[in-house]
Amino acid sequence: MRIGEGIETVASQHTVAATVERLKNLPRSRGVQLFAVIDHASEAAKVGLRMRPAQLLIFGNPKAGTPLMIAAPSLALDLPLKILVAEDERGQVQLFYNRAEYLEARHGLPEELAAALAVAASLAAQAGE
Repeated sequence: MRIGEGIETVASQHTVAATVERLKNLPRSRGVQLFAVIDHASEAAKVGLRMRPAQLLIFGNPKAGTPLMIAAPSLALDLPLKILVAEDERGQVQLFYNRAEYLEARHGLPEELAAALAVAASLAAQAGE
C-alpha cells in the first residue's frame, strides 16, 4: 500500500520489537550495515509524552551508496536508507520506506544506479513475513 508520494508500506506479522529484531539480523546477510536504531516511543516517554511503538532503522552500504551520492549529491538527504517500523491505532504493525523509483526520480539518478536503492523493499518484505 502507498500512503504518500514515494512511501511504501508492508504489513508485519510481528510486534514492533520482533520486527526490529528481524531487521537487525537481515542486513548482515545482505552486505548492509545497520548504522542506528531510533526508538521514537522511548524518546517520547523521556519527555513525558506517549506514542505507539515506533522505531526507525538507518542502514546502508557505503560501497553501494557512495557512487550514488557522487552521481546525485542531493541523494545524501535520503541516504542512508531508512525503514520505520510502527504500530497503528488498531495494533497492526507496518514497515514504511521510500520506494527506489521515487528516490531515483527525486534525485535524477541514472536508472542503472538506482537498483541499489531497492534493498529497503527487500528487507521490509523479509522482516514482515
